[in-house]
Amino acid sequence: MNDNHSRQELLYRRRWIASSLNSAVKEHPIVVLTGARQVGKSTLLINEPYFSDWKYLSLDDFNILEQAESEPVSLWIDAEKIILDEVQKVPKILCAIKQTVDRRNQKKRFILSGSANLLLMHKITESLAGRAVYFPLFPMTLGEMKGLPKTDILLNLFEGKFPRTKILENIECQPYSFMVRGFMPALLNLKTKEAFLRWWESYIATYLERDLRQLSQIESLPEFRRVMEAVALRSGQLINQTEIARDVGISQATVYRYLNILETTCLLRRIPVYAKSRTKRLIKSSKIYFIDPGLTSFLCGYFDDDSLKSAKEVGSIFETMVLLHLTVLCELLVPKAKIFYWRTVSGQEVDFVLEYGKKLIAIEVTLSPYSNYDDTKGIRSFLQEYPETLIGILVYAGKEVKYLGKKILAIPWMIFTGMAEQLAESS
Repeated sequence: MNDNHSRQELLYRRRWIASSLNSAVKEHPIVVLTGARQVGKSTLLINEPYFSDWKYLSLDDFNILEQAESEPVSLWIDAEKIILDEVQKVPKILCAIKQTVDRRNQKKRFILSGSANLLLMHKITESLAGRAVYFPLFPMTLGEMKGLPKTDILLNLFEGKFPRTKILENIECQPYSFMVRGFMPALLNLKTKEAFLRWWESYIATYLERDLRQLSQIESLPEFRRVMEAVALRSGQLINQTEIARDVGISQATVYRYLNILETTCLLRRIPVYAKSRTKRLIKSSKIYFIDPGLTSFLCGYFDDDSLKSAKEVGSIFETMVLLHLTVLCELLVPKAKIFYWRTVSGQEVDFVLEYGKKLIAIEVTLSPYSNYDDTKGIRSFLQEYPETLIGILVYAGKEVKYLGKKILAIPWMIFTGMAEQLAESS
């Protein structure tokens, strides 16, 4: 690795998904790593010890780009383990990779990384079908930012191993500063509020000016920015394209297209409804979230803790932060757990339903520092409708793990970040 790579290594925090990537490359000839801009794809592949003996090639390098376009096979003729970063820049390289891994007695392994729209390229799905496995990379969890090992809390919950009732000592559960700052890796090294606000401002400008200008569907970048702001104000809500179109002053068809672009570039998440209800009529629309609460806060115009605390969107932004951590933990399971929400037309709802095979966990999120029985109405309705559910969980901003019902646990949000101590399992 060159000097720049060595300097990056000093700042590297191991990502929880790294061991899963390492396991996958031993069993599959091609692993594809995607994710939003600046979530740390290249940093992981350059600095992760698992891949220290891999040949790393970035198509951001003009010389390597030219070689990839003219003689791609020559890039890996001298190596068995190859990382190709920014691979979307030379789509035809995928055919050469396919031919290489299809040769008899071929032992070469590839990790392909690139922008989120990599998965939209038909050549990816056509050339690598049956040969590749895919991993999305998300913003960092709080535990990753602190250099802590991954937590097994979600796996334990699915296995019926619930934490004992306990008060967390010496843990700061105040979430506002994390919600404002965000969880992108580059934010780790920024010391002041002005620095991270400038970073988010630059991030959005770069995303608009570099990434979206490559997509022909964008008629107006200022118009697209207004759609992002309108979506941020509705984070955690049901998608209402007509309302967004009216507020921004564009057509519903344009809103539909812009939402798809945000999702394609991995900035936006759609959470579908859990639709296996036996008796209840369900709301069918998806809920929308930006992937990082810091991005949501910035787009909403909340630049410090005080302004966020009094915001009407603060509960939804907290929900966005919890979703980020749940998503990362779901991605670590094999197979990956799925995330839904549940809402009936009569107003009964839970924020998230996690499904792992036939196992279900219902989760309600509240920013309150206190856990109350009244906060579990939605969970109780879900448990009545789906009695096979393993557990209902109230995720909140307090410090105490306690039961609020026979199958309902209040669990502090910090336990899902890896920051809290590993709690002893109940017998």
